[in-house]
Amino acid sequence: MKTTLLAALVLATASVVPASAAAHPPDGPWSAAWTSAMQRPAADGSNWSTAGFDHQTIRQSIRLSTGGRSLRIRLSNQYGAKPLHVTGMTLTRATGGPHDTVTFDDSRRTTVAAGRTMTSDPVTIATDAGDQLVISLYVDGATGPATYHEDGLTTTTAAPGDHLYDGVVGSETSHSVYYVTGVDVTGAAGTVVSFGDSITNGHNSTIGADRRYSDALAERLRTSRLGVANVGITGNLLLSELPCFGAAGVSRFDRDALGQPGVRTVIVEEGENDIWDSEGNFGGCGVTARVTADQLIAGYRSMIKAAHSRGVRIVGATITPFKADYMQPADFARAEAVRDQVNTWIRTSRQYDAVADFARAVGDPSNEQQLNPAYDSGDHLHPDDAGYEALAVVASEALSARNQR
Repeated sequence: MKTTLLAALVLATASVVPASAAAHPPDGPWSAAWTSAMQRPAADGSNWSTAGFDHQTIRQSIRLSTGGRSLRIRLSNQYGAKPLHVTGMTLTRATGGPHDTVTFDDSRRTTVAAGRTMTSDPVTIATDAGDQLVISLYVDGATGPATYHEDGLTTTTAAPGDHLYDGVVGSETSHSVYYVTGVDVTGAAGTVVSFGDSITNGHNSTIGADRRYSDALAERLRTSRLGVANVGITGNLLLSELPCFGAAGVSRFDRDALGQPGVRTVIVEEGENDIWDSEGNFGGCGVTARVTADQLIAGYRSMIKAAHSRGVRIVGATITPFKADYMQPADFARAEAVRDQVNTWIRTSRQYDAVADFARAVGDPSNEQQLNPAYDSGDHLHPDDAGYEALAVVASEALSARNQR
């Protein structure tokens, strides 16, 4: 992206070192630099959400989309059945160095009530876009089922005992994120929120490599000092809630998208799972009623209205192709008809402020109903790393485009 376009976008939208904390950010408002959309605990052999934690240290790695002069950490107990008692939390760089003690109201301990979030005191630490940080959380009792984010595309470790200030990482690993829902910085220019389902979450991108489209977008926005906050949930639906896949998009939009500190623009990519989940018990999580294009469009309209009421720009992303040999022809024809109607509306209705044409970015030039083989991760539904990079290109172009309304 050219510097002039970025400027327009900004205008439009192992030692112990105690952290320095203040009641207010020392150098400007907060902007979300990393996020994770929280989900209900769900039984799955690949995560620890239903069992929770007991006298364990949980280490989680995050990559900042933009840097700042200080930061704070948000913890979520949104779906906890009881208060979450945190004994201590530390922050360090993935490359090593001192551990900053993270406090809450000047105390190492904090309690997050069930259904609530808690924000730490500011930590005075200078960071840059792309910095990798490690957040360690210790609980000295049983948490019960844990609020978490499935398919985190990172490696989380858990070790028995208190290891907040040492290098012990533990042998148990998970690719999910637990309790940590946001990291905000001061000194940034605001935040772009990427909202949606598995395409937004980056499903099938390389684990631990930060190759989601939002990561590639953050690289393109680096000189603008804008953060990119990814609140995608794999399996998420726009209109319905299934227990494995997070609250319905229209229900969580206000909290997960518009509630992000410093939000300037939201990119919405969702609807594919609504079209397909009615065809079978996907992931053993239930079946939803069939939806029409008009129902999906009504959901988009509600989010557009909510964003504009808050002065937030909203970009619509078209639904990517999903044709595959394993689909029944009649089922595919029905689903494709809905996708085509929805995408036509997104492209031509002028209801969104701008359009990111994800479908054309990763579609096969010789057959727009299927993914380009060069971008297919192998399941004919999700892009590979190169495909996510292609989505970032059109997303950055949409962010720089003049409003079409």
